[in-house]
Amino acid sequence: MGDVDHRNEVGGGAASDTVGSPFDNASVAARLGGETFTTQVGDLVFDGFRVAGAEATGASGTAVLVHGWPQFAACWEDTARALVDAGIDVIAYDQRGYSPGARPDEVEDYTVEQLVADLHALVRAWGLTRFHLVGHDWGGVLGWQYAAQHPGGLVTFTSVSSAHTLAHGRRMKEDPDQYERMHYMRQIRKDPAGVEARMLADGGRRLAAIYGDAVSPERVQSYVDRFSEPGVLAAALAYYRALGLGHTPQLDPITVPTLYVWGSEDLAFSRGAAELTGGYVEADYRFVEIPGASHWLPEQEPGVVSGAVIDWVREH
Repeated sequence: MGDVDHRNEVGGGAASDTVGSPFDNASVAARLGGETFTTQVGDLVFDGFRVAGAEATGASGTAVLVHGWPQFAACWEDTARALVDAGIDVIAYDQRGYSPGARPDEVEDYTVEQLVADLHALVRAWGLTRFHLVGHDWGGVLGWQYAAQHPGGLVTFTSVSSAHTLAHGRRMKEDPDQYERMHYMRQIRKDPAGVEARMLADGGRRLAAIYGDAVSPERVQSYVDRFSEPGVLAAALAYYRALGLGHTPQLDPITVPTLYVWGSEDLAFSRGAAELTGGYVEADYRFVEIPGASHWLPEQEPGVVSGAVIDWVREH
């Protein structure tokens, strides 16, 4: 990753792709009573927001919230509000490809190895020695790797929606249903330009349809607007194209207290993968199923997600 620049600016640096969106980092930070920031890591500049937790409420520490695809840090707004009210400091950032100042051109720049390195460099720049990690979708994918590689830096880890990487891979091989659920990923790898064009055609109609009715129309439109800016969706799709590239260390057993929150109607991660996940954790582990919930848990079920995380933080 190169050297870390510990410059940590509030309200400055690279702007969001869509200025003035009601769901950009500045708008979310304002509603939560927090602030935006930019943090430089090598040549990349990451955008995000931070909010200090309420005092004397029984919980403590800092939770770093990492979004997935196709979302931004703003997906955590309602979850973050509850965490802050419970006394937990919150930091959420737009990952590489999503932050305008952290959008390299090559597919090889979007490996899981580099996503993990981004997070590790960012928390060092923020001065965090130990923290609570909460990741959804791709944030969960990198979270499993981070927990395996840097267990000493985590108090707890929460994966929202994303099964353990090895559990998911095992079910992909054994279960035709889980294999079929990943059809979209194979399409992205086969025809990334075509997938991007089809998603953004007709005002982003197909992209908007991905969220179903789990995400409010206003928030969906804000996502579509941001992904419609030049280069944004292509960078997000590069995560899938980069799978298998680079060097990803073998996943050691997870020794960090781990919470897994999963919706029973998740379209990406099957029940089989969800139920196998606990077998890869050699620490305190809790599985929370949300009946009837979809993949988009940060927006659809923020109360359940935040409640589970708050309980987990208080216990550890």
